[in-house]
Amino acid sequence: MRVAWKRAISRTPERDAWDRLRTWAEPRGLLADLEEHPVYGFNNPNPSPEREDYGYEFWIRVDPDTEGEEEIEVKDFAGGLYAVTTCKLLGDPRGSVPEMWLKLLEWVKGSEYKWRETHELEQSHNPLGAEEDVVLSLVLPIEESEGSSG
Repeated sequence: MRVAWKRAISRTPERDAWDRLRTWAEPRGLLADLEEHPVYGFNNPNPSPEREDYGYEFWIRVDPDTEGEEEIEVKDFAGGLYAVTTCKLLGDPRGSVPEMWLKLLEWVKGSEYKWRETHELEQSHNPLGAEEDVVLSLVLPIEESEGSSG
């Protein structure tokens, strides 16, 4: 999958990175078809008690011939096998986003799969929606555990 991406490091990196990517993607019509051009994000680098700033990187799928420009870069992502669950960003009765990540990890530990070291992605179902209405798919990379028959 080819993606255009933007990363920000700040106290509000999700907002900062999204504002920059949206400014680039919206005039190109990419946000009008989220099935063709899904939006993913992930911490990069993760939050840490030692620092107030952390990073967040947003991706949007683009056509194979898309090239980067200005402050938006383009790269290819190999993909793979993933375990997925869906939750609300705010006010999900099943738990917060961090709690839902932990539940997904626990599910994997009890399955024939194991976590695969690559990007854990959050896919926004409607990145243009209000924060209180945001629904995310949490996308955890997995692979078959040794000894499993699949």
